[in-house]
Amino acid sequence: MFESVLVANRGEIASRVIHTVRAMGLKAIAVYSEADADLPFVAEADEAILIGPAHPAGSYLDADRVLEAARRTNAQAIHPGYGFLAESAEFAERVTDQGLVWIGPPPLAIARMGDKINARNLMIEAGVPVAAGVWEPVPDAATALAEAERIGYPVMVKAAGGGGGIGMGAARDEAELVKVYASARSSAERFFRNPDILLERYVERARHVEVQILGLADGTVVALGERDCSVQRRHQKIVEETPSPGVDAALRARMTQAAVRAGEAVGYRGAGTVEFLLDVDSGEFVFLEMNTRLQVEHPITELVTGIDLVEQQLLIAAGEQVTFTSTEARGHAVEFRVCAEDPLRFLPSPGDIKIWQEPVGEGIRIDAGYAEGNTVTPFYDSLLAKLCVHAADRPSALRRAAQAVGAFQIEGPKTNLPFFIELLGEEEFVAGTYDTGLVARMRR
Repeated sequence: MFESVLVANRGEIASRVIHTVRAMGLKAIAVYSEADADLPFVAEADEAILIGPAHPAGSYLDADRVLEAARRTNAQAIHPGYGFLAESAEFAERVTDQGLVWIGPPPLAIARMGDKINARNLMIEAGVPVAAGVWEPVPDAATALAEAERIGYPVMVKAAGGGGGIGMGAARDEAELVKVYASARSSAERFFRNPDILLERYVERARHVEVQILGLADGTVVALGERDCSVQRRHQKIVEETPSPGVDAALRARMTQAAVRAGEAVGYRGAGTVEFLLDVDSGEFVFLEMNTRLQVEHPITELVTGIDLVEQQLLIAAGEQVTFTSTEARGHAVEFRVCAEDPLRFLPSPGDIKIWQEPVGEGIRIDAGYAEGNTVTPFYDSLLAKLCVHAADRPSALRRAAQAVGAFQIEGPKTNLPFFIELLGEEEFVAGTYDTGLVARMRR
């Protein structure tokens, strides 16, 4: 086992990884930008090093600066968290080329899954269900119109190299497709420097269900159950739960088997997630994408399984045996992404945190990136903390969640906590019959 880990990230995920690294008796090294000097994760690390200005391009996204920090601190391994450089195959290769341990999947797996068209084609070969769509990038609007005619409307337009809901849009007719295609291509070039676009058949009423996998050091791939991520705004998740209220035992078995096949097809190692769209009307599911990293919502899987996923990542990266013997899930868990944003329009709301008071009690877990007195800057994602609850069953978990959300006090920037209170009283959500259109319907 290596003795020191540099965490190439910030905020709550940096704190989360640092906690397990130190619990395992390893040295935790943090890197931080000028804007983040006072955040909790910096003080929680055994050593912390400033790597650049507030803008991510000069700090957390600057591979040279991160690797220089690893050299200066004699780090032996790098954990990328999620976002920033976590899914950069080039960065992963540079880490290993410098003799460091990369705590993530092989660079080839990252590259193969990072392109959604390549990923689709690979899943077809592996026998994983995919939606009707294209096999090659769609170079222009005329080709998009021809492909849509073959696939059938409505279609989903996606940036092939993107993520986070950016460069995505649904089109129900030719006129809409021309507009959505132009917008998606522009976003793809701007955010991902990759103009490639794909088209797939759009599922009108769908649940977004993902399966957590672990690729072990011996090549085995195991599944740790599914999470429902259907509560979304602008194609971005804000609430997740496990198990999914829309998945029964038979469907769960099919989905987890498909996820394992997906992991095996790319020679996966470490923690990853295979995401599916579940058609509410037909009960059939199709491959959406594979996230080659730890997910934001991993804590709820940890709550129901008792498995520390970061610990397993470290062990797998070191070529050692994992420490769990069972993947059986117990109870129900829900995660709420507490963000500094307007709860009505979901627009970012930076500012100084004047009051920060977390709920406490049985079955409550808070993964926080901020504390009272910190400043939320406009340079990064608006995520402040993850409020997670665990109970014996879903009704009990929702009751516990309502109490916890109501007790979480943050003053200064606006937050989406009022929206969660609204959600927990929404009939569709309480009944567990919701789909990815729930938030849009609530905001009509």
